[in-house]
Amino acid sequence: MEKTPAYLRVYNTLRSRIIEGDYAIGELLPAEPELERQFMVSRTTVRRAVEMLSREGLVEARQGKGTTVINHTRSEE
Repeated sequence: MEKTPAYLRVYNTLRSRIIEGDYAIGELLPAEPELERQFMVSRTTVRRAVEMLSREGLVEARQGKGTTVINHTRSEE
């Protein structure tokens, strides 16, 4: 059985929560330290997952401001 990398686990969970509307457009995701605790992962892992969400157009990460949900729809690539 193949183990899913931690960053993909965090990405998939957050992505599902965003698409399902658990986080509203304009709402901030939990801060990095909170996500680290929730998923029991490192800051690097959280940042990698958030970067993937950002590239997909679901969130916008701004230093000092947090990560804001900007879209609920899946990006078609």
